[in-house]
Amino acid sequence: MKSHLQIQQDVLAELQWDPSIHASQIGVEVQEGVVTLAGHVDSYVEKWHAESAAQRVAGVSAVAVELTVKLPGTSARTDTEIAHAAQNVLNWTTTMPKDTVKVLVEGGWVTLSGTVDWSYQKRAATEAVRHLQGVVGVSDQISTQTRVATLDVKADIEAALKRRAVVDARAISVRVNGGDVTLSGTVHSWSERDLARQTAWQAAGVSHVVDLLTVGH
Repeated sequence: MKSHLQIQQDVLAELQWDPSIHASQIGVEVQEGVVTLAGHVDSYVEKWHAESAAQRVAGVSAVAVELTVKLPGTSARTDTEIAHAAQNVLNWTTTMPKDTVKVLVEGGWVTLSGTVDWSYQKRAATEAVRHLQGVVGVSDQISTQTRVATLDVKADIEAALKRRAVVDARAISVRVNGGDVTLSGTVHSWSERDLARQTAWQAAGVSHVVDLLTVGH
């Protein structure tokens, strides 16, 4: 089992290894496997990459993000400009009918709402606006339609977990209530946890995934 100091050093090294992150602007604290990232970054996507980098490190059980997005002067945009850019990129890069996803921007923070047929469309919308200049945060309030039976969703997810060799799929419990899926049990790393979560999201009819998985050491 890694010490707090080793986890801290590994997280710092992972941040420095990622060229999209200015690691010198980010401080790292570790306590009981929980990593806290503090400081400031130049964009929301850099903040997202920093969080992802910390989650990739073995021994990390949770990540608390206390990073502030401070946009350089050249990156500042009005809410109206961001809203137009977000709507355009959604129309250009996703397969959803026009105006399926609504965009609200306040203080650089983008809120997406509406209803889509598939969870991959929901993720694609968030991914599309995450990289826009001027964005300081993204709130995903998009819902998906539930179209399939609970037993079918549960069986599909369990079969996919086995196909994708998520360590021991039997150690992961899958509970389905309508379009809500709850995952519980133990995995060996954040990457396995992320894979299990992605697998659940990819099942038809899933509108919400509750991740109660524990990362063991």
